[in-house]
Amino acid sequence: MSRIVNCVMLGREAEGLDRPTYPGPLGQRVFENVSKEAWQLWLRQQTMLINEYRLTPIEPKARKFLEEEMEKFFFGSGASVPEGYVPPKA
Repeated sequence: MSRIVNCVMLGREAEGLDRPTYPGPLGQRVFENVSKEAWQLWLRQQTMLINEYRLTPIEPKARKFLEEEMEKFFFGSGASVPEGYVPPKA
């Protein structure tokens, strides 16, 4: 049986994550308020940020930046996009 959450990103009820995907209080907030569909949107955003900024996720500074962006993406004004970024054509 799936968990249903009121997804803060989608603004509607949707299937929730199966388990917390990130540690700590932010991970718990995401687990309780973000759907699987919205999590997939974040993973695409995170991948773009890692590639465009050439981040190494094991570095503490990069992890802190990605955590701040995740917070903004789900619970704030939206994650930033690198200056001059042009999304790939579908």
